[in-house]
Amino acid sequence: MNPAELFNLGGKTAVVIGGTGELCGAMAEGLAAAGGKIVLVGRDASKAEKRMAAITAGGGQVSFEACEVSSRSALEDLARRISNGHGKIDILVNGAGVNSATPFLDISDEEMDRIITINLKAVLVACQVFGKLMVASGGGSIINLGSMSGIIPLSRVFTYSATKAAVHNLSKNLAREWAAQGVRVNTLVPGFFPAEQNRKVLTPDRVASIMGHTPMKRFGEARELIGAALLLASDAGSFITGTELVVDGGFASMTI
Repeated sequence: MNPAELFNLGGKTAVVIGGTGELCGAMAEGLAAAGGKIVLVGRDASKAEKRMAAITAGGGQVSFEACEVSSRSALEDLARRISNGHGKIDILVNGAGVNSATPFLDISDEEMDRIITINLKAVLVACQVFGKLMVASGGGSIINLGSMSGIIPLSRVFTYSATKAAVHNLSKNLAREWAAQGVRVNTLVPGFFPAEQNRKVLTPDRVASIMGHTPMKRFGEARELIGAALLLASDAGSFITGTELVVDGGFASMTI
């Protein structure tokens, strides 16, 4: 087979939850460039406009669906709307996420509940809702967004780290559960990529620490996640499930 065909997403529908953000938005552009029909999912249509314009300018197909992903009923309504409009849903990029740098002893119940609801419950429920459709249709690819903090405990982001560790575990468990049904579930793990949810914790001393632990001595750029997303979404990754695909400039390989 022509290698280019392995990565071809022509005719496939990709739902990108968190697609109005920087990282998942860049991945959405990459999936669209490979021929995928993209549905960006977020709360604010105005945040989607620039991304949709970029995808359309590149000849891609894209639409936007507003959804409060913390609500099961909202996710179920979303899945129905997309299924009615596009038919089979082939790819889910599950990338909703929030963060906080609150010191551990000061974390309130309200903050904890908010982070757990968005980072874990919303991801789990989206896997239920869209995974059910994929199992029924005979296949699909779910890409859950993980974090280095889900592999290596990182300071200052306690609740976030706990939720991401749970997402990593969930992905492996679902990969085992649905392998025989043709549904692949993987975790895409960015290293340090400046984005809306983590800029508040990137203080000068933290940046210095990150650079000292990253062999490539720089932050990642959002476009550098596209190749990994394409691999996991396409037939090129047809035998990949239950894995953590790390894109981190060598961070995880650094010890002393």
